[in-house]
Amino acid sequence: MNSDLCRRLGIEFPLFAFSHCRDVVAAVSRAGGMGVFGAVLTPPDKLRAELDWIDTHCGGKPYGVDLIVPTSMQKQGDPALSGQDLLAALPETHKQFANSLLNDHGVGLDGLDDARLDMMHLSDNMNTTGAEAVLDIVFSYPIKLIANALGTPPPIMMERAQAAGVPVAALVGSKKHAELQVAAGVDILVAAGGEAGGHCGEVSTMVLVPEIVSVANGTPVLAAGGIVNGAQMAAGIAMGAAGAWCGSVWLTTAEGEPPQQIKDKMLAATSADTVRSRSRTGKHSRQLKSAWTDAWETDGPDPLAMPYQSLVSEPALRKVEKLAQSGHEGAEKLSTYWVGQWVGLMNQVTSATAVVQEFKQDYLAAIDRLNSTLEG
Repeated sequence: MNSDLCRRLGIEFPLFAFSHCRDVVAAVSRAGGMGVFGAVLTPPDKLRAELDWIDTHCGGKPYGVDLIVPTSMQKQGDPALSGQDLLAALPETHKQFANSLLNDHGVGLDGLDDARLDMMHLSDNMNTTGAEAVLDIVFSYPIKLIANALGTPPPIMMERAQAAGVPVAALVGSKKHAELQVAAGVDILVAAGGEAGGHCGEVSTMVLVPEIVSVANGTPVLAAGGIVNGAQMAAGIAMGAAGAWCGSVWLTTAEGEPPQQIKDKMLAATSADTVRSRSRTGKHSRQLKSAWTDAWETDGPDPLAMPYQSLVSEPALRKVEKLAQSGHEGAEKLSTYWVGQWVGLMNQVTSATAVVQEFKQDYLAAIDRLNSTLEG
């Protein structure tokens, strides 16, 4: 494509695939887009192994990494809370509410606190030492993009990226957030509308993209949130975006990371079968509706701040996911997964490579339709 962003990043087509699945990342990069590995839930030892695999299987094509490194971090030398301290800080009301949901659906409670202790690595990047260790790993690979998934990238990320010549992307859900990111010097803005799966704001993609473009001051903008085909990508570019950032569309591919039971739920879902809720992480994120999300939205206590709400929810939902795969009826009702509103268009299983090719074809068809509206 005739695209400054494509030339800058060394890609053929400005389609960015956010995925926790290394197979999707490598496949999209090989097909001419850019795979971006979602590393937020990946402990450092596994992160190195995943990036080794991607680097070996992407065919020398560009790929990126998506992290959460908070703007305000605990400094080196400050007293740190132990895993047991964090676990003790969880209110019993929240743990008991999660326990009652599991009990009501026949899911056992054994091992939940041990699973919460295993999750403590998620807070490692909340301090300078932990963040530096993760960034050391990431920048030891020839990545071509690094994205901060939540908030303004801190100086430690910006400085490391600039030294390595790696563009920094940041997700934004409002005009105000975009202005802060531009002032911080980010290289790419990802305008994530409220239709998006996972963490998202309230403003719809159709409204958000041109609003972000209006304050981007020349910084490339990627349209995100409910984009699952090339026609929607063309719409974003018509509004001033430089490409599209997609996450949900890869979930129902053959390579996608969700278990088959979740893929089946997505394939059967409509666009009305998702909910934007704080009950999973403490911040608003969009996911499949289920008995779990319904209960938290109607009867649950007020969600905790990050990372505490995740420590309540994630171990329970991992037990649910495992049982649901074996056909456990109660677990199937509770099971949920992050996905955008356009899940209603995700109604068949295909490969990640085929999705990229379909995006290209849909994009060209959309451009032809637009051109046909002009007088000859």
